[in-house]
Amino acid sequence: MLKFDGECTIGIDLAGLSKNPTGIALLKNKTVETSVIHTDTEILEYITVNKPVLVAIDAPLSLPKKGETFRPAEREMRKKGYRVFPPTLPAMKTLTERAVKLNRLLKRKAYRTIEVHPTSTRKALQIPLKDWKAIQETLKALELKGEIETRPLATHEIDAVTAALTARLHLKRQTEQIGNKRAAITVPRKNHWRNIIT
Repeated sequence: MLKFDGECTIGIDLAGLSKNPTGIALLKNKTVETSVIHTDTEILEYITVNKPVLVAIDAPLSLPKKGETFRPAEREMRKKGYRVFPPTLPAMKTLTERAVKLNRLLKRKAYRTIEVHPTSTRKALQIPLKDWKAIQETLKALELKGEIETRPLATHEIDAVTAALTARLHLKRQTEQIGNKRAAITVPRKNHWRNIIT
């Protein structure tokens, strides 16, 4: 069972460019706080203020080896039925380069990070994949509180909440890391979301 014990996790649905919206979500106990921000400075300030034990980033945190399209992580994810895109696609490469830089800054400040893929998290937990209203209702059924109860969240915020939930599950050893030591994507072990309610 998922336990909420005061530890704070943060999920980031990172945009490739700072002019585009990045969703960020804080999960502490059962309370969710979300917002849409833009710059790396805003992201770092949010994390510094809230001091999470783990940050889950929805973006590749490394590029494949030179001359390759996929990392082992993507190849293994696709074999397991999780649809992920290669980091070398033009838009993905821009995102990856930003994520690598942000991850380096976070590690320099001693924050723990993991790479996540919210759609794959939802697939693993049998949560709707892209029906945003249904996803939010499912997250509320998980007994999450706060802004998730008071307004329709933006898609970037919902992905950020999903990322923060993945981080929580990782702390509770309810995930698997797909890939290798150099690059791994963290996904919940296959389960039904109802089974992770406290």
